[in-house]
Amino acid sequence: MGKNKQKGKKQKNVFQVANKHLKSKNKAKPVTTTLKHQINVVKKEKVESLNQIFTEVQRDVKSISKVIREPPKESVNVDNAAQLFSQL
Repeated sequence: MGKNKQKGKKQKNVFQVANKHLKSKNKAKPVTTTLKHQINVVKKEKVESLNQIFTEVQRDVKSISKVIREPPKESVNVDNAAQLFSQL
């Protein structure tokens, strides 16, 4: 008599509820959005400060390179050179 019974197994429901396992959409939380905005502001400030520092460094390098440049050499005097060769 009890041969048709399945031990420990349940039958699957023939009728299942549509979209039974819907996940609720996660809305953006105000804490995370404000943190992102704050992080972006801090990054922008750092980038601006670095840009200012690099522009100052570029100015310094330009001014130093102007100082280090050798003064223009005197033009060659061909007449004096010809006179020197004639003396040899």
